[in-house]
Amino acid sequence: MISFVLNGEDHTAENISPTMTMLDYVRGVVGLRGTKEGCAEGDCGACTLVRVIDGRVEAVNSCLMQIGQADGSEIITVDGLEKINGGKLTPIQAAMAEGDGTQCGFCTPGFIGALFALGQSDEEITEPVIHDALAGNLCRCTGYRPIVDSAREACGSAIDYLPATPPAREGVHTIGDQTFFAPGSLDELTKLFGTYPEAMLLSGGTDLGLSVSKDRQLPPLVIHTAHVTELKEIEETEEALIMGAAVTYTEALPFIERLYPSFAEMIRRIGSRQIRNLGTFGGNIGNASPIGDTPPCLIALDATLSLASSEGERKVAAEDFFLNYRKTDLKPGEVIRSIRVPKLSGNQTFRTYKTSKRYDQDISAVIGAFRLTIDGETVTEARIAYGGMAATPKRAAAMEAALSGHVWTEETAAIAGTHAGDDYTPITDHRATSDYRLRVAANLLVRLHRDLAGTETDLEVVKL
Repeated sequence: MISFVLNGEDHTAENISPTMTMLDYVRGVVGLRGTKEGCAEGDCGACTLVRVIDGRVEAVNSCLMQIGQADGSEIITVDGLEKINGGKLTPIQAAMAEGDGTQCGFCTPGFIGALFALGQSDEEITEPVIHDALAGNLCRCTGYRPIVDSAREACGSAIDYLPATPPAREGVHTIGDQTFFAPGSLDELTKLFGTYPEAMLLSGGTDLGLSVSKDRQLPPLVIHTAHVTELKEIEETEEALIMGAAVTYTEALPFIERLYPSFAEMIRRIGSRQIRNLGTFGGNIGNASPIGDTPPCLIALDATLSLASSEGERKVAAEDFFLNYRKTDLKPGEVIRSIRVPKLSGNQTFRTYKTSKRYDQDISAVIGAFRLTIDGETVTEARIAYGGMAATPKRAAAMEAALSGHVWTEETAAIAGTHAGDDYTPITDHRATSDYRLRVAANLLVRLHRDLAGTETDLEVVKL
């Protein structure tokens, strides 16, 4: 039995597959048809609803979120916004209605959900913030102007809403041939995974959600890690930032923004807010995708992973974790517990660049990450890693050697870039050709030099 608060009222889902998407549940089972199905893969935002968890009001893609993830939380659909606002339209609903912010109307509920969550936050409403909040919502009628105007008008006005107290979570849900475990501690998690090493680990669900919504998979055993206390911790020491594997991008962003600003800018390009409110660092690392966005950054930053099982814990360098295509150093029954990222010293600098066909909501063709240690004008150490260039994210040993011990000039950067082919033999696929990837990898080093010299201007939102 899965219990949560739905539109202000206690709600129980009985005899329902715990991996059914929230989209299918609210529309098909409960009959709340305001939430729409568009792409069913987290790209269009039509299915956006609001989740309240740990006091945070955040937008999520209901096509990717499983109902088991809602246990013990609060869910608000567009159908319930008036109800929780005393029978009145919320400010963003009123602004959209009065400002002609809807045309065909199919995308409107998703925009309302995304902007309601923004309005309930304590963020300053600026043009970049509005752009960021709307990056995960598409209007096929291209009626963005009144939508943006409505956001400017209404998102500074939060409603006086006290989040409900959700019911207690249950640790196990069994429906037919499916069992959904939701442990609350690392000890519970490792014992469960040791007993059921064939189980699918679920944290944010942005991967499993696709399997369910697109392929209609019904995994028989799922272990949900998002409530494991140790995996949700963020600790900052004098030497490092340590993040639990179930920490979401959104939760980590304030820390990363302060310590590694370029990394933070890249994280803002991972999916959309709806995706980043669900997706986790552990998931992005554990799926071992060669085009995952965070692994090259973690490798360049010399991060260390803590891996836990019922037999204990061990450490492995991020660069040694990825063994082959979609294959990692994880042993049966072992989980990623945390990621330790060293802080930059005074003479170190870090930059990362993502190349994709679209700026927002797109998968990388190439991602480059660079940590340089520069004494005077000489590069004394270079750590360079790329994604999209090989079967795994990996370091560029030849490029590093071409930089180390040399004066940091644009010519040095360009020469080092010529060694990209020594480090990588990228494939040609629908995202990019092999030649393009090699050229980009080389050019990113020149961009790095210009960036550090102050002659490179990054794109930024000035006016919507």
